[in-house]
Amino acid sequence: MKVIVIGCGRVGAGLARTLSLRGHTVTVIDNDATAFENLGVTFKGQTIEGVGFDRDVLIQAGVERADALAAVTTSDEANVVAARIARQVFHVPRVAARVYEPRKAEIYRRLGMMTVSPVTLGAHRLGEILSFLELHTAASLGDGEVDIVDVEAPHALIGRAINDLSALGEFQVTAITRAGKTFLPASGALFEGGDLLHIAVHNAAIDKLKALLGLTQGGGA
Repeated sequence: MKVIVIGCGRVGAGLARTLSLRGHTVTVIDNDATAFENLGVTFKGQTIEGVGFDRDVLIQAGVERADALAAVTTSDEANVVAARIARQVFHVPRVAARVYEPRKAEIYRRLGMMTVSPVTLGAHRLGEILSFLELHTAASLGDGEVDIVDVEAPHALIGRAINDLSALGEFQVTAITRAGKTFLPASGALFEGGDLLHIAVHNAAIDKLKALLGLTQGGGA
């Protein structure tokens, strides 16, 4: 996959290195040539000095053949402009922009643009750490609206059906790890002792899920 990363700060450089190590062809754009030092000596991709939303710079980076583009500069506006050009002018299949301001991120998302808000993600994750210690969050989707959480099946669920731990639009068991093997359970499957449950849950339904699991929220002083 050919990927363009606009912005070579800590996030952009880390993303570029990760994608490169996964075997993707990566081109990084930044208007400050010294920023490319963040990539390290092992980075094998291409670097281009220039403004990320400049048409000529994007063409030089191969945007016309790109499979994906991520705009992660320190400017919300620059990221959005670059992402819109990539999506609407060059029809790049996968485009995402980092937007610091949560309200802006939500507006752009409603307009059909994939955005990531570090502020929202960070606040959501810290809230989980402080309030929901019994559930381990394996992954967050979107801006943290939906999580994949891991929890050992409590004693009260042993022998009961998978469907007993499901609420339409709120949470459901997506996979189970049993005896070292992970599988997708059938609707009529039963919980067994030692099962590690992987559950997709909307953040508004965390309390309801915890109640069904018999978990208690940590209290304050």
